[in-house]
Amino acid sequence: MTTSADMHHRPAAAAYAQAAEAAGHAPSIHNTQPWHWQIHPDRLDLYADTTRALPGTDPDERMLLLSCGAALHHAQVALHAEGHDAAVRPLPDPARPEHLATVTITGSIPVTAEAVRLVQAVQLRHTDRRPTVDVPVTAEQVDELRRIAGAVGVNLHRLTSDQVTDLVIAVSHAEDAAAAEPAVLAETHRWTGPGRPAGTGLPPEVIPDRRPETDVGERDFGTRGTLAVGGGHDRASIYVVLFGAEDDRAAWLRAGQALSAVWLHATMAGLAVLPFSQVIEIDGTRAMMRRILSHLGYAYLVLRLGVADPEHALPGHTPRLPFEATATIDQTGR
Repeated sequence: MTTSADMHHRPAAAAYAQAAEAAGHAPSIHNTQPWHWQIHPDRLDLYADTTRALPGTDPDERMLLLSCGAALHHAQVALHAEGHDAAVRPLPDPARPEHLATVTITGSIPVTAEAVRLVQAVQLRHTDRRPTVDVPVTAEQVDELRRIAGAVGVNLHRLTSDQVTDLVIAVSHAEDAAAAEPAVLAETHRWTGPGRPAGTGLPPEVIPDRRPETDVGERDFGTRGTLAVGGGHDRASIYVVLFGAEDDRAAWLRAGQALSAVWLHATMAGLAVLPFSQVIEIDGTRAMMRRILSHLGYAYLVLRLGVADPEHALPGHTPRLPFEATATIDQTGR
């Protein structure tokens, strides 16, 4: 971390580059990292990299947009931790739908302790597919995460026990539907198998060595990994849904920002997070999630929250693409 004296004397482009590099740690579906940054002297532009899209699994690019939104929020976190206030203009060019956002430094802000902890959480955050231990998630923690999501313009709802039962059914339907689609199976194998693109995908050490014995079934990657799941059951886990009133590109980008904000704050609170996107990827189960929400909004993502077993080592981090593969520095000043 640079000092406050240094940060305001550096060119803005250096701050934008540092933010884009931090954004590379964001979560993404199958760890595809489907974003590309253009770094200019006066702004930071985020683009969707559709070469890493999943047309079979994610034909409407909802999860791509959500993934890019998470990267966008990571970049904002990095700028705030360096004392920069920043404005975000989502979808700035209707003629170029792949241009997802423009970030502009607008001034200086004090560097708070929370801003520093958040940027540290960027490095610590990970997906944990192991069952959790019998330590409850508190109502206060849920309320705080609800507030965090709301600050980004997204709702967070904790599922009731009856709604979790409905979620079990929805996840089962989603898994069956995915298993019947050759294109989905091929994409899953591409991003989890030994031939996955370098710097991306899910290596064996983050995939369970067997299906965990949990009420809500986890995604079947079609392969066994090396992550020991232990003997837990996740009875103390809770399930929350990020949702909102809109189902357009701006909403899904915003949902990704909320995902990042909630995940980073959950990490700071010592909570393990596991996303369930399969119920959003399938039309039928996405409609089921809307019914679970009593048609109050569109479900963007389901998250399992719990406390990881402290007796076992944390899962490894997924690989990351080099900075040069996800960012371009504009030397012309345009």
